[in-house]
Amino acid sequence: MSSIVKRGNNFLPSFFQGWNDDFLSNFLDRDNINMMPAINVIETANDFKIEVAAPGLEKKDFKIKLDKNILEISAEKEIHKEEHDKDSKFLRKEFGHTSFSRSFNLPNYADTEKISASQKDGVLTVMIPKNTTPEARPIKEIDIK
Repeated sequence: MSSIVKRGNNFLPSFFQGWNDDFLSNFLDRDNINMMPAINVIETANDFKIEVAAPGLEKKDFKIKLDKNILEISAEKEIHKEEHDKDSKFLRKEFGHTSFSRSFNLPNYADTEKISASQKDGVLTVMIPKNTTPEARPIKEIDIK
């Protein structure tokens, strides 16, 4: 018969006691997996700025696509984590997959030829200048610098 350990509101068998506390909180909460990132959309007189808070994601994980007046920002990342004991015996292995996609309907006065993007410190920033001349918009991908 195993004893019970109370962690917050969760009761777990005592065999979890020897595991690192981060494992339990990461396993039980999963707060970064399959969550929609926070997004700010800021309009000034000259441009629009979209900020995507996505800590843990790198520039290579994002894709930005423009189809006519629809700007799509998406990301996808596979997560792998392994822990071994000092004798290299298998102890624990976790994996996961996270992804999201957000679309924005741009106004006709957005200058789609001059859209730029950058990523720094867990925040993707997309700058969309304004243009006074509406234009037809082909499908295009935006490089992240």
